[in-house]
Amino acid sequence: MRFLAEYLMKAAYKTNGISNLLVCDMVKKDKASPNNAKSSIWGGRFSSGPSQLMKDINDSISFDQRLYRQDIAGSKAHASMLATCKIISDADCTAIHQGLDQIASEIEAGSFVFSEALEDIHMNVESRLAELIGEPALRLHTARSRNDQVATDFKLWVRDLLDTVDAALADMQAVLLDKAETHADLLMPGLTHLQTAQPITFGFHLMAYVEMLGRDRGRFADARSRLNESPLGAAALAGTSFPTDRHMTATALGFDRPAANAMDAVSDRDFALEFLAAAAICSVHLSRFAEELVIWSSDQFGFISLSDAFTTGSSIMPQKRNPDAAELVRAKPGRIIGSLNGLLIVLKGLPLAYGKDMQEDKEGVFDAADTLGVVLAATTGMIRDMTPHPDAMRAALKIGFPTATDLADYMVRQLGMPFREAHHSSGAIVAAAASKGLGLEDMSLEDLQEIEPQIKPDIVGLLSAASSAAARTSFGGTAPNEVRARIADARQRFAIG
Repeated sequence: MRFLAEYLMKAAYKTNGISNLLVCDMVKKDKASPNNAKSSIWGGRFSSGPSQLMKDINDSISFDQRLYRQDIAGSKAHASMLATCKIISDADCTAIHQGLDQIASEIEAGSFVFSEALEDIHMNVESRLAELIGEPALRLHTARSRNDQVATDFKLWVRDLLDTVDAALADMQAVLLDKAETHADLLMPGLTHLQTAQPITFGFHLMAYVEMLGRDRGRFADARSRLNESPLGAAALAGTSFPTDRHMTATALGFDRPAANAMDAVSDRDFALEFLAAAAICSVHLSRFAEELVIWSSDQFGFISLSDAFTTGSSIMPQKRNPDAAELVRAKPGRIIGSLNGLLIVLKGLPLAYGKDMQEDKEGVFDAADTLGVVLAATTGMIRDMTPHPDAMRAALKIGFPTATDLADYMVRQLGMPFREAHHSSGAIVAAAASKGLGLEDMSLEDLQEIEPQIKPDIVGLLSAASSAAARTSFGGTAPNEVRARIADARQRFAIG
């Protein structure tokens, strides 16, 4: 906004008193603006138009033009319903449809001129329609308000968005499943507290994110199911006295039913909040995965390499290969969570039904949608292109005694020890191995029996990483065959080919 920019620039060099004078001066200049004509939308009640500052804070066409497809679809459905209910003529309905189709073509061709003077997408479309078809355009707004119109447009847009997000999440699941299947046997250390815990497989680790994304898809699907009630025909807040058929427009627009209460229909933004909440959780999942990509691709780990497509270099250090895409995915949840918090705060104290505050519902959703879209695409690309390094993963399994739990389990299962006693004995053996600079699998039978005499020769071979992973055959465990079974199950559960 040029007024705000001018104010901030000047205020940086002025005292508070003078800055306040600058604001007053700008307002005075603004009131004399040649754009100060009466509004063609609601000017009958007013003798003069809004100030330029009012226009700047009020206009939404700069961002809500994204809704043009949904606005045109809603208007066509509304016009058809008005004609069916004999509120407008069939000829007017035909002219409206033809005009709206032309407007859609103009917008898609880039020849449509959006006007800030017309405030929003609804009035921009309606004004152009009047230019194209004349009087029939003036009948289109019968039995509806911009309140139900914008709620309908926004719901349709979010519904389309949810379908797009679901498809993107399914694509990422497919890439993860393929990669997990390829590497169902590839051993690596599983970590807790970022320290060696137990041997797992790379495929098993990737499958954890398949499940996370599955829950994300479920949340987005739940949000879609709840939003699918049509606000169209609720009018300003109380319905309409015209003999309309809201079920007809709901069906035409793919809604399950019309919203049952007109006041709720125009004031509800739960669907936007639910998208943002689900997007925030999803982005956190992606951020966690991105952090692992950053760690795994570091020189200290070296578990994977990211492709040139998702890494950058340094302006001064020629050896650097920075995981910038992963780092940005790790950072992006801040934007999405901020959008969620912003809309919650906008809505928290609003009385029913509609307040202009609700115009603040869209920019955060649009930004969150853009952000989620790019991080989904980037993460899917990184997964598809990344190259695992089995030697580095196996070498890491030599550190941190990852089969200590297997040793304790052996004592419980084969020697009949209580687990707490077995845990103590295993810890003592780990301490001895550490003092000798050996891994547990490298300890001789005599070394083991020196600490726990009951240990038998059948312990030999059970303390390798491969044996440890293969032994974990419980449902959802890391045993390679169990991982493959869960991959097959996931493909079916999540409808992934």
